[in-house]
Amino acid sequence: MTAEQPYVEIDGDPAAAGKLLFPALVNYGHYTSMQVRAGAVRGLGLHLDRLDSATRELFGAELPADLVRGRIRHALRGRADASVRVVVFSPQPAGAAGPVSVLVSVTGPQVFDPRPRRLRSVPYQRPAAHLKHVGSFGQTYHGIRVRREGFDDALLTTAAGVISETATANIGFRDGDAVLWPDAPALAGITMRLLEQVLADRGVAVRRRALSVSEAVTLPAAFVTSSLGIAPVERVDDRRLPVDEPLMATLNSLYDAVPGDPV
Repeated sequence: MTAEQPYVEIDGDPAAAGKLLFPALVNYGHYTSMQVRAGAVRGLGLHLDRLDSATRELFGAELPADLVRGRIRHALRGRADASVRVVVFSPQPAGAAGPVSVLVSVTGPQVFDPRPRRLRSVPYQRPAAHLKHVGSFGQTYHGIRVRREGFDDALLTTAAGVISETATANIGFRDGDAVLWPDAPALAGITMRLLEQVLADRGVAVRRRALSVSEAVTLPAAFVTSSLGIAPVERVDDRRLPVDEPLMATLNSLYDAVPGDPV
């Protein structure tokens, strides 16, 4: 069965080949990915804030939330359930002032795979790691490599083995009664941020500290978060980790209870 081809619009118009040349050839921009269900998105405001903040940093321009929402609604064309990616780039020469363009791609909703993940640690850190940017060769390269070795994703670390994130997700750990995130340059994912909010509301401590791979594999449990959902980690390199079923049930219950914001 062939995968559904994405429907793509740029600035509200169907993307003609000529308009796709610039983002295809110039590797400078940023994006966010979201799952639309019943016309709503969990953490939509966080997605819109992410796009505006990165646009200001990369292009020195604002990106109004209402404009982006309008572009998403237009590209959805009444579709209630979908996977959406919003890419922001500038068709101007590098460094030149001018308006940015907003590309919206729409495909069918992705089905989350909840099975435990196996991670292979690799010494690599994304440049400008706080941004969800289009320069993804490094993490894609390492992700493909580790999948060929029988793993699900690459666990990105510094040269000294300090954990930052995975190639496609944030990673968290149970540390006693607290949730622990690695304190290293990484993208603050939307699911991660929503979890932090609901855990704080429940009085669960959320901490950050530098965490080496050698220490991480001694902690009681680990999990990954992405726009698709939350899954346990059962292996890091050659070390098996226990799957904490009560923890996963709690995290997924809290996340599932977060209401979606209408697009």
